[in-house]
Amino acid sequence: MKEFTEPQSTKTSPRSSLSRAAHAHQQLMEAIRSGQLKPGQRVRETDLAEQLQISRTPVREALHRLQSEGLIVNAPQRGLIIAELDYQQIMELYQMREVLESTAAGLAAKHASEPEIYALREMISKQQDCLDDAEAQAHHNRLFHNALYHASHNRYLLKTLNSLKDAMVLLGATTYKVPGRSETALEEHRAIVDAIEKGDRTAAEDITREHIRAAQKARIELINQG
Repeated sequence: MKEFTEPQSTKTSPRSSLSRAAHAHQQLMEAIRSGQLKPGQRVRETDLAEQLQISRTPVREALHRLQSEGLIVNAPQRGLIIAELDYQQIMELYQMREVLESTAAGLAAKHASEPEIYALREMISKQQDCLDDAEAQAHHNRLFHNALYHASHNRYLLKTLNSLKDAMVLLGATTYKVPGRSETALEEHRAIVDAIEKGDRTAAEDITREHIRAAQKARIELINQG
């Protein structure tokens, strides 16, 4: 995990404590996403505070938040560990993605504004520019799907998708490491945005379902390789 080297104040106000806790949460989320903190790995408050170079209080708050999000669990005789997803949980996660994200795409076909569609195309363009970099692809993919969620203009769906997005952090290595996935995912993204721009709700939903199913197949391939 990268060390956090911002200077510390000797006195911590409630606002600065909240800011540090939010930053610690962000850093820990990224460490889980990148694999620096692996499923099943024990996490200790003192160790994390030292690595992030902040006091234990914001780290403790960040850990409590991660527990409430289900990303950290208290295991008997092991203490706090990064949560682990078994094969069935992973398949269930993709099933929910298929249902929720296809709904988001369908609603986006009805409600997305021209600037939102333009933003989605800009993200696809950036994805096109880094086809040989799996981690960069994964980053732009997250941005694309997050923008798609917002383009649905449904706050309750967005809240549910954000909860699902938190759980996806536990999946491990990006499926963009599967040969050919970068190219096929890019074309799938283009097809989704084309359907949204045309206002074709049915097509947007169907293409998104196929997109998530393709991602699920790539995930299975990664699991089998591991």
